[in-house]
Amino acid sequence: MSGEAPLIQVAGLSKKFCTDLRTSLKYGVQDLAAEMVGRERSHQLRPKEFWALNDVSFELHRGECLGLLGRNGAGKTTLLKMLNGLMKPDKGRIELRGRVGALIALGAGFNPVLTGRENIFVNAAVLGIPSSVVRQRLDEIIAFAELEDFIDMPVQNYSSGMNVRLGFSVAAVLLEPDILFLDEVLAVGDIGFAMKCLNRVREMMAHSAVIFVSHSMPMVSSFCTRALVMQRGRVMLDTEDMGLAMDLYMRDFPVEHRVTGSGGAEVLDLRLLAKGEPVAEADAVVDQGSEGAVELTVRIEQGERAMVSVFIDDIAMSQVLAVVVKDGRGEPIEFGGGTHRLHVPLGKLEMNMGSYSILVGVRSLNSQLSLCRAQGLSPFRVRSHNVTWSKIVREQVSTVLPA
Repeated sequence: MSGEAPLIQVAGLSKKFCTDLRTSLKYGVQDLAAEMVGRERSHQLRPKEFWALNDVSFELHRGECLGLLGRNGAGKTTLLKMLNGLMKPDKGRIELRGRVGALIALGAGFNPVLTGRENIFVNAAVLGIPSSVVRQRLDEIIAFAELEDFIDMPVQNYSSGMNVRLGFSVAAVLLEPDILFLDEVLAVGDIGFAMKCLNRVREMMAHSAVIFVSHSMPMVSSFCTRALVMQRGRVMLDTEDMGLAMDLYMRDFPVEHRVTGSGGAEVLDLRLLAKGEPVAEADAVVDQGSEGAVELTVRIEQGERAMVSVFIDDIAMSQVLAVVVKDGRGEPIEFGGGTHRLHVPLGKLEMNMGSYSILVGVRSLNSQLSLCRAQGLSPFRVRSHNVTWSKIVREQVSTVLPA
């Protein structure tokens, strides 16, 4: 990569939109008239306009993969559309060197009346690939999509998964781009086909400059060498530290506190400990690898017999650690009615940098129903530079404290 010119150069890229359709059409006519008479377009915001993309600049070389992170409306899709030539910028410059390929909205342009085989040729033509090339690799496309038995059936009878698989296969087999745009396309089909897609994308990435849009943090950390974190059309962070980028992205999403269950139990209080010390409630931060524990007070209705479990959830409410409250013999502790104070060790908090919270579950041994499920407790962030993904299940010996 050394000495090679960047395949993508973006400088000062900006795009404004209007919140009102009638006003947008009026401004469009005015701008078109200004261009026809050679008058320079104004870059000042007019009433009801806003910057969807504002002064974005970056470069990308072959072999690099840039992840675009940001919540919906941050400007990721607008940026991708301008890079792909689907939208004209209001300000700034884009330079692309080499052949461009995009895996976006797979299968969206299929004709439902035509067969899968016929749609392969149509889709390839849209991608600018000659039919002679398609004929040479037709069997490979069909085999990759795993649709040999259905390829001569009208696409209107395909499931949505079959549509996406066929669209991905056309692009994956026929495209050999220098620049590749990916927009939430890797979660296609069943797990076997998804793994095949991931491997094919990795092969394409080795020889391309890739821009990858996804809300899946495992995908981003697995594929990307750099990340742009975007907010309201602006770049908030451009970094090679994926943990830092994901932490900034996840801060945009508040943790929701919610309690469900029959009401036969209640979490009265809970506090998180790291290295034996209580973690501050405001802007709580824990170093990766710290010994963690929770101290909680649980009230259970009289006449109930219950088990208590403690979980750590990530920002997407996926469980990354599970601890069943057990005694020194490794047996789950059975709690009767009353108020119980517990000290539950969590072990080392080997989680990625990001936002997390505590979930406490209390399950009845009489009815096997949930008495209480309190989520979003004691939100905290993990500070780390390592990014790995796994779910941890621990069997820690817990301590029942005097109530």
